[in-house]
Amino acid sequence: MRQSSRARPLAAAMMRSGNGEWPIRRRRIMRPMVIDPASCYRALSTHDARFDGRFFVGVSSTRIYCRPVCRVRTPRADRCRYFPSAAAAEVAGFRPCLRCRPELAPGYASVDAAERLAQAAVELIDGGILDDGGLEALAARLGVTSRHVRRLFERAFGVTPVEYAQTHRLLLAKRLLTDTALPVTEVALASGFRSVRRFNALWKERYRMAPTRVRRIAPATGASTAMRFELAYRPPYDFAAMLDFLGARAVDGLERVDERAYRRTLAIPHRGAQHAGWIGVSMAARRPVLVLDVAPSLARVVPQVLARVRHAFDLGCHPADVAAALGALAAAAPGLRVPGTVDGFEIAVRAIVGQQVSVRAARTLLGRIVAHVGTVVADAPAGLTHAFPAAADVAALPPAVLSALGVLPARAATIVAVAGAVARGELDLAPGASVERAREVLAAIRGVGPWTIEYITMRALGWPDAFPAGDLVLQRALGETTAAAARERSAPWRPWRAYAAMHLWRSAP
Repeated sequence: MRQSSRARPLAAAMMRSGNGEWPIRRRRIMRPMVIDPASCYRALSTHDARFDGRFFVGVSSTRIYCRPVCRVRTPRADRCRYFPSAAAAEVAGFRPCLRCRPELAPGYASVDAAERLAQAAVELIDGGILDDGGLEALAARLGVTSRHVRRLFERAFGVTPVEYAQTHRLLLAKRLLTDTALPVTEVALASGFRSVRRFNALWKERYRMAPTRVRRIAPATGASTAMRFELAYRPPYDFAAMLDFLGARAVDGLERVDERAYRRTLAIPHRGAQHAGWIGVSMAARRPVLVLDVAPSLARVVPQVLARVRHAFDLGCHPADVAAALGALAAAAPGLRVPGTVDGFEIAVRAIVGQQVSVRAARTLLGRIVAHVGTVVADAPAGLTHAFPAAADVAALPPAVLSALGVLPARAATIVAVAGAVARGELDLAPGASVERAREVLAAIRGVGPWTIEYITMRALGWPDAFPAGDLVLQRALGETTAAAARERSAPWRPWRAYAAMHLWRSAP
């Protein structure tokens, strides 16, 4: 496969950093990953956070693998082996470090088509698709053959999808044992294992210890308390700007934002049941992690919650890559991220409701929709009452119901049409889904124009090159008056134009 023109700027940026090298290189798209041990060892020796999650190091003398930011004594270079994923290290016989905790490493971000397909597979595996339908279900969701998925996955992560899924379950179980007081039975089920017996067997086979050896918090004694997790990111991270963006658009009953934290409700379907609850996200004071509090009612869907929050807060971002592409535009705020979402359908509704109305008016209309159609959430913090309605629930509504809430009739019909496409599986708005397919389906729906499509691909699909050129604020910031002119001006920022849009919105008067 020839490298696309869209992927070339990224490939060029991946070949350099402050010292002129990156430890993970690709000779060409679709060829196996080539890891440069000398560059990896330099990153390990300096605990360079830019490479956290980009590779893992296994130490032959201890048979333990670490993140490059691990603060234990740096091993000798001849004792180090490097892996593109935690799963590859475990398949090679290494156990996770109990200090740097590989399960906390930041995720991935890519604009290359092959890598995005592999990453989309990761998103679906994290959501449990292999538990329900196996590799064929994963391939069908991605629209390719199972052989193609396996080949791409092995080239990106050094393991098969099944091997990755096993490691993901074990590392999630390790995190739950370390960071929560859930009983071992609940840990096993929440991690995706069908039985405690299977969990115990695989744990002892891989880690050669009892699961309770990693426990830091005493087992639950009956009290229902929120679970707390840490989600790492690559600094810098402008969390205040993220809160400002989310706070300006916070919907009553669904979200609450103050100067320190973001709180909201969630409803996640899983294995025939609806799990509703709340989450809270804040920033740690001294370490590059976000702190996530999760309601006990979401214990069975912890993998999905973690994946959705990582996407919502853009924790897979590589700030150095973005800064290199945006240059002076990003210099004033290098930690600015693109806000994602915990629910792609929610972003689609927000985009449609927000067409040609003020942010304040859109918030009012969305609050009415949430209160009328949303799922009631019990035991939530003050001010949080309902989760955003599911696509199937909205698709079942006559458009007149939304019109009675104040939504213009034409937009009400568009919302119901989009909901129907999502509910039928025709439109996939999950992170990593096909951008081209989503654009095609959205464009065929009456009332969905170019601005709406770009906004949805930017926030719901996490497409870093999305650019809503028709946005009047962006045009004004660029000194242009047409979408075509704004699009042309944005070309030098490819493939990170979504980040350029965030910087332009931030700088606009």
